[in-house]
Amino acid sequence: MFALTLGQLAGRGQRGHKKRHMRIGSETMAQETVGFVGVGLMGHGMAKNILAAGYPVTVIAHRNRAPIDDLVGLGASEAASLADLAAASSIIHICAPGSPQVEAIVAEMLPHLQAGCVIVDCSTADPTSTEKLAAQLVDIGCFMADAPLGGTPVQSEDGALAAMVGAAPAVFERIKPVLDTWAGAIAHMGPSGAGHKMKLLNNMLAMGYAAMYSEALALSEKVGITTQQFDSVISGSRMDCGFYQTFRSYAVDGNVEAHKFTITNALKDMRYLEAMADTVNLSNPVGNAIKNSLALAYADGGDSAEAYVPHLVDYVAKRNGVKRG
Repeated sequence: MFALTLGQLAGRGQRGHKKRHMRIGSETMAQETVGFVGVGLMGHGMAKNILAAGYPVTVIAHRNRAPIDDLVGLGASEAASLADLAAASSIIHICAPGSPQVEAIVAEMLPHLQAGCVIVDCSTADPTSTEKLAAQLVDIGCFMADAPLGGTPVQSEDGALAAMVGAAPAVFERIKPVLDTWAGAIAHMGPSGAGHKMKLLNNMLAMGYAAMYSEALALSEKVGITTQQFDSVISGSRMDCGFYQTFRSYAVDGNVEAHKFTITNALKDMRYLEAMADTVNLSNPVGNAIKNSLALAYADGGDSAEAYVPHLVDYVAKRNGVKRG
């Protein structure tokens, strides 16, 4: 798929930019300069850790200036436009809500990318879109990698996220030192798009837990077993897991920010999962049931930026006439 090696691409020049060289495996590459688009809940910590590792980082503002100002204070440069960020960066991270936003960002940067640039999409996106972007980038001598995230904003700040990476082997080896600055666990899943495929499977399981816990707790309350009683049996049992502990932090303890992942984004991911199943003619009744649980909550007021996945328990209870204690 990749007609040119990384070494060949590096030798074609970087549009006039001066190069300082470092060894990456058996290749001599210019020192990486990192652009970051989307320094929000997850991106701020990632960019901060890249900076702390000594990489030059360029960021761009969107709506919230607080993370930008913090990163600039730590030594990052701020770009006035996506074109400027593209011209300054050899590796560009994108953290965006989904594929339409990623496609728009890449389209705006495309004419200004350095030769051999790698775009690392850390969003949870549609793998079909990712594969198309990868082909588009290869045509101009650049590369696509998808590295969707596992973890929380706290883990992002600590440099302890997980990454499921889709990239050609040489591209993966090139970007891995940068990924190592913000990820504690990195799995190379295969070519471009494979990381996003794995992330959708991961999120099917996570959102499936949320849908099951929410329905079980509604039924529990309906038949006279309190949420606290339910938790006293599940916590520490074979049915317990890390996601349950995060979920119960809201359902039992009332921590509204237990898992700051919105119902809106969860529903988007389950729609991507459904589309992925459709491309291989796979029936996915469980995935559809999860999607529908989220869709009902979304339609019932769960479309706000503060409606997080553990809050699904309230929407399922409300729909069934259950008053949670």
